[in-house]
Amino acid sequence: MTLTVLFCVDPLHPRRVDPHFAREAAAVRDHYGEIALIDHDALRRGDVEDAVDAAPSGLGSVWYRGWMLSAREYGAMAAALKRRGTVLLTHPDDYRRAHELPGWHDTFAGLTPHSVWRPLGTGQDPGPLGELGELVRPLRGGPGVVKDYVKSCKHEWEEACFVPDVKNLAQLHDIAAKMVALRDDHLAGGLVVREFEQYDGEGEARVWWVDGEPALVGPHPDSPGTELDPDLGAVAPAVRALGCRFITTDLARRTDGAWRVVEVGDGQVSDLPSSVDAMDLYAHLPVPE
Repeated sequence: MTLTVLFCVDPLHPRRVDPHFAREAAAVRDHYGEIALIDHDALRRGDVEDAVDAAPSGLGSVWYRGWMLSAREYGAMAAALKRRGTVLLTHPDDYRRAHELPGWHDTFAGLTPHSVWRPLGTGQDPGPLGELGELVRPLRGGPGVVKDYVKSCKHEWEEACFVPDVKNLAQLHDIAAKMVALRDDHLAGGLVVREFEQYDGEGEARVWWVDGEPALVGPHPDSPGTELDPDLGAVAPAVRALGCRFITTDLARRTDGAWRVVEVGDGQVSDLPSSVDAMDLYAHLPVPE
């Protein structure tokens, strides 16, 4: 069988791979694999059939590598492809479990900052102070961060991410509301409040896992020149317990020396830093039997 990967199309050149993924597509071809194209913009608009129209029918089992999709969008893509004889190797349930914090948080308990969450829709108010108080009751007092189920507004750290004290409910409400407003229609799932941990400032490592094994250890895209060697001894059992075929874990070292899981993500939509040779990843992606 052949390694087949679906990449996002270049919006300006519909027959080409999006430039962001061009070097990865080249790596697939160099690995004697095949590529096909998916229209990410059409998926976001809800035009699912148009989104998959450029991909040939009957591709068999494939991986997706492209821009982030909501769990709903990914599920719609999977269903449309299946009708055309193409099956995504990451099932929609597994995608949601790895992509959204509520899906992976409890599996990584003790390895990641303690978090609480509640569903929230686009533009919805974070809720009355009493409800927020109940939400954060399990958290210790002190600093925290707010985000949605997938991403934070870390570039707006003071106004929409960092909370000096999660028990200060008025302040928590205002920062959460700002996060919701900034995420707008990209808001994923709802509101997450996490206990804040202080890291050593050396950056993060991104570990790529395939079928429960670490396939590649490299830098996080925010610090592509960083070279770290995280201890994976405690993380590996949690990855295997999660049971997803292709995921990433972002790890940082806390000031007390402990390696912590900052985020988990689906490997299909995790960014590969430009400093990493794409072949180092694609050589590890299984070819369907």
